[in-house]
Amino acid sequence: MARHANSLRSPPGHATERPTRATPDDAFNRARELWLAGERIHLASLAEELNIGRATLFRWVGNKNLLLGEILWSLYAPIREWAREQTPGEGIDYIAGVYHRINSVLLNDAALRRFISQDPEYALRILTSASSTLHNRVVQANTRMLWEQIDAGHLPKPSMKVESLSYFMVRLAESCLYSDVISGRAPRQDELEDACRAVRILLGGTAN
Repeated sequence: MARHANSLRSPPGHATERPTRATPDDAFNRARELWLAGERIHLASLAEELNIGRATLFRWVGNKNLLLGEILWSLYAPIREWAREQTPGEGIDYIAGVYHRINSVLLNDAALRRFISQDPEYALRILTSASSTLHNRVVQANTRMLWEQIDAGHLPKPSMKVESLSYFMVRLAESCLYSDVISGRAPRQDELEDACRAVRILLGGTAN
């Protein structure tokens, strides 16, 4: 919400404090707070709260789907960074370890599960569709990680396109994380373990 100057006069010799206007960061941060609190985001209400016009808010965030995608990525990216820092080794062991750590966190994330339960079909579209900000960025991040390991000589170049391998890895994770919406089964850790074993096989290793 935009902050306003104190209505009292400033002491003599002090400049009057000017009201500060909301910024794109204010809009994003407030929307992120609402999402984490489990509240639905309405752009009209957000614009009113920030004391800005709807056109201004749309210019800043695009639309609700894009805004949610940015919020989800802002929460996912630190998890991925943490997983990469915590995972030892190289090659298949490293990639499978990062994959396991990230998706184990997501499987048990209360805010994500709440978002899915509120409107499953809409949430699935935001999380997994071809136009999904999160889905596309995760595929790109996996692709970069795979190439890092290939270029360093820690991973043989796969027989399929690296981008395709990355895509399949993401879809495997999504099938476990969102199985309650996709197939009516509650997400389970043992299915995620199977997905991790499948990733090892896709990478040219053996299931451990």
